[in-house]
Amino acid sequence: MQDKARKQIPLRVSAKLYDELSRWAEDEFRSLNGQIEYILTEAVRKRGRHKDSPEAQDE
Repeated sequence: MQDKARKQIPLRVSAKLYDELSRWAEDEFRSLNGQIEYILTEAVRKRGRHKDSPEAQDE
């Protein structure tokens, strides 16, 4: 994501999920923060909620 304005949010996850996300991020050569942002962006896009998706423009 190339947004210049970024928001910071606290995120609490279990130790197990943290470890799983860390390994996943490492596998894809991303930081943990970058991986979480990627996963969330993909989820929003797949749900059609992203402002650039055709589904979101119908709302």
